[in-house]
Amino acid sequence: MNKQWHIPPRIPTDVSVRLGEFPPLIQQILFNRGIADPLKAKEYFHALPPDETSPFLLSGMEKAVDRIIRAINSDEKVIIYGDYDVDGVTATVLLVEALTDLGGKVSPYIPDRFEEGYGINTEALDKLKDEGSQLIISVDCGVRSIQEAAYCRKLGLDLIITDHHSPQDDIPDAYAVIDPKLPGDQYPFKFLAGVGVAYKLAQTLFIRSNRVREMGERWLDLVAIGTVADLAPLTDENRFLVRKGLEAIHKDTRLGLGELCRVSSIDPRGMNATHIGFGIGPRLNAAGRMETAMAAYNLLAAQDENQAARLAISLNEQNRARQEETRQVVDSAIEVVLGAGEGQDILFAIDPNFSEGIVGLAASRLVEQFYRPAIVGTYGEEYTRCSCRSIPELDITRALDACADLMEHHGGHAAAAGLTIRNEHLEELKRRLRELAAQVLQGKELVPVLNAEAEVKLADLNADIYRQLQYFQPFGYSNPEIQFITRGLKIKSIREVGQDGKHLKLLLTDGWLSVNAIAFGKGYLKESLMDAESADYLYVYETNEYNGRVDFQLNVKDIKLPE
Repeated sequence: MNKQWHIPPRIPTDVSVRLGEFPPLIQQILFNRGIADPLKAKEYFHALPPDETSPFLLSGMEKAVDRIIRAINSDEKVIIYGDYDVDGVTATVLLVEALTDLGGKVSPYIPDRFEEGYGINTEALDKLKDEGSQLIISVDCGVRSIQEAAYCRKLGLDLIITDHHSPQDDIPDAYAVIDPKLPGDQYPFKFLAGVGVAYKLAQTLFIRSNRVREMGERWLDLVAIGTVADLAPLTDENRFLVRKGLEAIHKDTRLGLGELCRVSSIDPRGMNATHIGFGIGPRLNAAGRMETAMAAYNLLAAQDENQAARLAISLNEQNRARQEETRQVVDSAIEVVLGAGEGQDILFAIDPNFSEGIVGLAASRLVEQFYRPAIVGTYGEEYTRCSCRSIPELDITRALDACADLMEHHGGHAAAAGLTIRNEHLEELKRRLRELAAQVLQGKELVPVLNAEAEVKLADLNADIYRQLQYFQPFGYSNPEIQFITRGLKIKSIREVGQDGKHLKLLLTDGWLSVNAIAFGKGYLKESLMDAESADYLYVYETNEYNGRVDFQLNVKDIKLPE
């Protein structure tokens, strides 16, 4: 698929003068990120916290804390009810550990993806009530659980909801609801992950218990992992929390995370957001996708080295199995999409043989390949469960909201969502979503855009620039990796690497300087590159460590050959 390359306008002279203490290339990147003041630049580089982050600003916080403290003092049985993804698992570990530390009698509950589905369910509430639970605290779910909240009241269970998803018009009638996206909520930053909201609750509890200094930066490692893995925007307070969480991991890695780093060939002392997104997160997610997310919970909560080692090895093996199953589902989903013909504004691939734990990954791959919103799901006897992924041009959760009358459950973000629907309503849902997508996307040129910070020459890149680029970390959603474009590079050497020659290892030159490059997934371009006199490259400037030697290289994201 051809991609558009976008380069921001050149920095104005007056802004360049104000940022004069920084190198020109760093000035340009700061300007691209909306920073035109040297003081703001230094605040950004140090990821300083926003001025106002008091957890008491969150609606429902005071009432929730009063109830939790009463439960601790009365020795009530408290359940932390989490979601099965990394955000939910880390939030569950965080609150179980925090409440236990405060003297609470607390246990985790994470539903089985395959048997119970997403979110709070009435069967689990019955079970928890029968086991003597008196207070349920949800994390990363619940803000759309209208019926389940009412059922809690019927059972005599108090329910405190902590969530970060967008609510519907109706808010659950729970004991307390904490979500920065609630209408009228006064918390200034609206994009905390579920684990970020859980951290705010723990913070408030420690403040009220006069132990805030004792809390310090505990559990920020979990906040960093959950926030990055959930693709929460790494701006404002999230950037501060993730930066601090990574620093905590560098200094003192929790036992289970250290073992997971070992099997992932990641040095925890140098862990960054990319390691979480592509190494740690997928392995933790594999537990919930393949078997049970409690394995991921037990790993992060582990206090025994042998147990942590066994769990880490198991999650690594599950991740390998998940990768193979994903490949098979993606291949089948692509066949379904191609069989439906061209001109689709939204892609559907639903099959009874698709694993419910894999459909979200498959939907993401369809979006990457076709640049269209994609819904991938699996049929059951009565219900179809789907994962949805989208492009910036279409808010998928808003689209689902317009069809809410057809579905049993749905919810998510602008780019990712899930739904459960009775089988008999599925075709009507497809029809309505196709009509809606056609209206929203009409007249838009649906081509993926790759953003670069600037067009540079190889001479502009050096060790000092690389060092200063690290101040822009952590990279992630809304704070993307820094990409450059260099045009007219010639090939000095090229070879295929990786399984089936999927990747390319290159030595590129501009006639004066030469640089190594790696192009993942670009093996199919080998012959075309060899035939071309030169090509343009969009890439990330990075280091590559091999056999104890560290070199700079270009991590190529896209290549444009001469027309």
